[in-house]
Amino acid sequence: MRYKKAIMTSKLAINAIYMATEGEGIHIGTPQIFVRFQGCNIGCINCDSKDTWEFTDGNMNLDAVVARVEELAGEYPMRVKRVSITGGDPLHPKHVPAVLELSRALKKRGYFLNLEAAGTRIVHEIFDVLDFISFDFKTPSTGVKTNQKLIIKLWEQYRNKAQIKSVIATRHDFEAAFDAYQAISEQTEHKFDTPWVLTPCYEPGDELPKTLSQSIVELNHTYGAPFRVILQQHKVMYTSDFGDF
Repeated sequence: MRYKKAIMTSKLAINAIYMATEGEGIHIGTPQIFVRFQGCNIGCINCDSKDTWEFTDGNMNLDAVVARVEELAGEYPMRVKRVSITGGDPLHPKHVPAVLELSRALKKRGYFLNLEAAGTRIVHEIFDVLDFISFDFKTPSTGVKTNQKLIIKLWEQYRNKAQIKSVIATRHDFEAAFDAYQAISEQTEHKFDTPWVLTPCYEPGDELPKTLSQSIVELNHTYGAPFRVILQQHKVMYTSDFGDF
């Protein structure tokens, strides 16, 4: 979908802005500033940020968001010039004008921009501005389906700056991801080479899913290793009872 003109809303609906280390995907371990939007209607069963689902009125104007990002970036001896726009669903039509304006404003200031996309839509005006796109392929355990045509379109137009991510809770999830990978590969003119990351499913505070993770790795080997299996670092490091020290 292309938005002919983005009309900036008076305020952005922001859940949080904070400094953290990327906890998943191929950029795992990279410090960046997260701008988390409030509002999502996708409804993944195993979502670990359900507090971002409810849509609320805007609570920060664009200048305030940029100022907070700049403030966080400047708190360290070496400025952190990476921002991850996430949610919620930052590509929900209600958020698109604000995300577009924010992306343009941050790019003018020299930030590397990543966006966490739920895999439900491609918004070219935003994707063209971004440096990296993390695009979900929803597995059966999420209760949500991803249109494979969107993965193909992403690969055709943005494959050099994108990754696919899938949450894996069961063997059925793995096989669904593999079937999609095969089907998509057969429909692409050249080799499908966008990194596809499998994330073992578990909640912060749960015991590390060692058996599940080993099973996913073994399945990946058996099926020809088309995926990268990467645990969510933030869930390993910060459990539900993590406190100040």
